[in-house]
Amino acid sequence: MENELFETLPVPKAIIKLAAPTMLGMLVTIIYNLADTFFVGQLKDANQVAAVTIAMPIFMCLMSLGSIFGIGGGSYISRLLGQKRLKQCKQTSSVAFYCAIVVGIFCCIAGLLAINPILNVIGASQMTFSFAKSYLVIIIGGAPFVILSFSLGQTIRAEGAAKNAMFGMMLGTIINIALDPLLILYFKMGVAGAAYATIIANIASVFYYIQYMLKKSPNLSVLPKDFHPSSELFKNIFSIGLPASISTLLFSFSNIVLNNFAASYGDNVVASLGIVAKATMLPAMLLIGLAQGVQPLIGYNYASGNHERMHSTIITTGIAGTTIGVFFSILIFSASPHIIGAFLQDAEVIAMGTGFLRVNIISVPFMGCLFLMINVFQAMGKALPSMILSVSRQGIVFIPVLIVSNAVIGLNGLVYAQPTADICSTMLSIFLYYKILHQKHEKCSK
Repeated sequence: MENELFETLPVPKAIIKLAAPTMLGMLVTIIYNLADTFFVGQLKDANQVAAVTIAMPIFMCLMSLGSIFGIGGGSYISRLLGQKRLKQCKQTSSVAFYCAIVVGIFCCIAGLLAINPILNVIGASQMTFSFAKSYLVIIIGGAPFVILSFSLGQTIRAEGAAKNAMFGMMLGTIINIALDPLLILYFKMGVAGAAYATIIANIASVFYYIQYMLKKSPNLSVLPKDFHPSSELFKNIFSIGLPASISTLLFSFSNIVLNNFAASYGDNVVASLGIVAKATMLPAMLLIGLAQGVQPLIGYNYASGNHERMHSTIITTGIAGTTIGVFFSILIFSASPHIIGAFLQDAEVIAMGTGFLRVNIISVPFMGCLFLMINVFQAMGKALPSMILSVSRQGIVFIPVLIVSNAVIGLNGLVYAQPTADICSTMLSIFLYYKILHQKHEKCSK
């Protein structure tokens, strides 16, 4: 069945079979992320909403560390499957599992020791400091489970088990949504309740993933007997995992920079931008889900030499992603005031957030192509193009544009920076892809 999915099933059907569960899983992740902000918003305190926004880059940093082993290891596993090297698949997944645990424990200890300096760096104000600290202490305390949850989900998806990866995410989301109102509102724990709900949800997902890999997976392992690190293994994990991790780290860093700039305009601006980020997460995560869903198909066919099927997958997915992006741009533009108001009933926040949101969705139709190209390079094991795109979107373009536009046009400059970076990075991704095709054609013609 696995070979049929990767080798003979019609490309549109294969894409749907792999991407649909991944996109549904991302939809679940969106609900997961929105739940904290939504229920904290019911406290009608913009400072607590701002605190969750300020702390979010640290949560993203933990996810980025998980992506080293999840995306890096998963990309390698997909290529190993295409080469029929099944023993190495078990070794890769076991090494990725134990490395993620070690990194998680280190982050927990280091993060708790440096909690106050971290809060100062990420832009906590006098009004939000205590709220952000109570939230962040719990999140950092659960760092091993946050890192493992993201890593294991990506690893499982690499062998084509998209439904199982989705179920693990869904389990965590259901638990998170059930606990949020109970802890935040009923037990009056505020932002601390949101953090506890998040960590408990991640723990549940981790235990589900481990159970799947122990009992159901034919190609993956978390057993110590399969832990056989090697230079080849680490080279393949880190060559793709590090660019993927840097992308998320830069996203977190750029959000820290953005929050620090936004804080100078007031905590309501921080809250507004935080809600906008949550709202634009819906199309972005669905498009990431589409791209990540087809990555094993691209990696398998690239490694097995079936480049015609690989190109067909890329083109079909690109068309689908652009269509989805256009649809959500129109939908979100029309419903912007209602979307902002659903999070926080504050007239100033709704007015600002509506304008911010309508600007931010300009680049959504481009995102499908951008995220697809990032995953194409990861699937092919092309470390340099993957690194270039990762650095471009959140570093080379975004931060300079953010700094210059804020200095020239003030608050509006903060809002236009991300769409500008997304569009420029999309153009760069297309250029890099066609450059690789041209180089390959030249090699074949010699």
